Amino acid sequence: MKKKFRISLATQILVGLILGIIVGGIFYGNPKIETYLQPLGDIFLHLIKMIVVPIIISTLIVGVAGTGDMKQLGRLGGKSLIYFEIITTVAIVIGLLSANLFQPGAGVNMNELSQGDISKYVATTEEVKHEGPFDIIVGIVPTNIIQAMSEGDMLAIIFFSVIFGLGVAAVGERGKPVLDFFQGVADAMFWVTNLVMKFAPIGVFGLIGVTVSKYGFASLIPLGKLAILVYATMLFFIFVVLGLVAKFAGVNIFFLIKVLKDELILAFSTASSEAVLPRIMLKMEKLGAPKDIVSFVIPTGYSFNLDGSTLYQAIAALFIAQMYGIHLSIGEQITLMLVLMVTSKGIAGVPGVSFVVLLATLGTVGIPIEGLAFIAGIDRILDMGRTVVNVIGNSLASLVMAKWEGRFDTEKMKNYFKDNENLA
Repeated sequence: MKKKFRISLATQILVGLILGIIVGGIFYGNPKIETYLQPLGDIFLHLIKMIVVPIIISTLIVGVAGTGDMKQLGRLGGKSLIYFEIITTVAIVIGLLSANLFQPGAGVNMNELSQGDISKYVATTEEVKHEGPFDIIVGIVPTNIIQAMSEGDMLAIIFFSVIFGLGVAAVGERGKPVLDFFQGVADAMFWVTNLVMKFAPIGVFGLIGVTVSKYGFASLIPLGKLAILVYATMLFFIFVVLGLVAKFAGVNIFFLIKVLKDELILAFSTASSEAVLPRIMLKMEKLGAPKDIVSFVIPTGYSFNLDGSTLYQAIAALFIAQMYGIHLSIGEQITLMLVLMVTSKGIAGVPGVSFVVLLATLGTVGIPIEGLAFIAGIDRILDMGRTVVNVIGNSLASLVMAKWEGRFDTEKMKNYFKDNENLA
């Protein structure tokens, strides 16, 4: 019997990506093309947003209720936040060192650069600035869980799900029907995820087509040094820093990337971490991390462990300073690092989060925020790269936490490896 010919999801997404680039290039500068292509991308992103919240709630409740140990959960939360802070700080330091070493903004003629519109981010930044230091903590506790779900407030959703999961575990046998219900929801939603992924190549085609038709490749030329440096530094961070962390967890970073190749291509094409959240949770569970650790660490990491974003923000801040001829002392760069460590946390759901963080940060060290308008044109291209780093970093974090908790299932990983020998 002949094997049925199948094209892998990664190949389909690559085809969508290439066709989107071609169509976007052909219709470069034509605003009408956005009318036809943008809906394709928007439908896909809406489908993803539609399934993310039910998956997080159901898997987290099932995972927490299955464990039912508040001390264990508190320990996991504390360790996760420590790990996130260390890794994102390392990312900021590497970004600063890279920008100091290679000076991407030195000699750039601002007259040759086109300026993008950043006004939509300024209002959001003012809201962020007006928040007190404890507002993030207060915001974690929802006053209305339905509203938090409708707004996609990830931290509030996680908080409620953890508390509810503990409640289900506490009532014993009476909670079993509730647990079975949410297990059924989780199983059904993962089936829906596989269905939604069939639309991914079309969504990628629309999103990348709009990007290329709007900005073309001409915008990359004056800022080529910045783009190359950002991508090169990200690659260094993945293979050296995350590679060493993966070794600690008993995982080869190249193997992890191969396991996630479909998701990484999708994350790169859409510049959306949410697009791959359900699938990376499922894969990390198959690789040996327990359900409760995966369902807690990865969604939380989406707010607190944005390695690619913080690395980029450090480079972008120094790029703008160098472009204006502003020399930042070591003390000012340390201040920049400390401010980035705070401002980059807990606002992952904010549109254009990297721009919002930079707008809230640059003024603290005397860098003109107007300089962000000069890099707005290539932000989408850079966003694609930093999304990939964020996805790898959060996937790896779940394995590290499982190892740190002494609950990493090595046999499960070996079996996954045997069942997918083509990944070797």
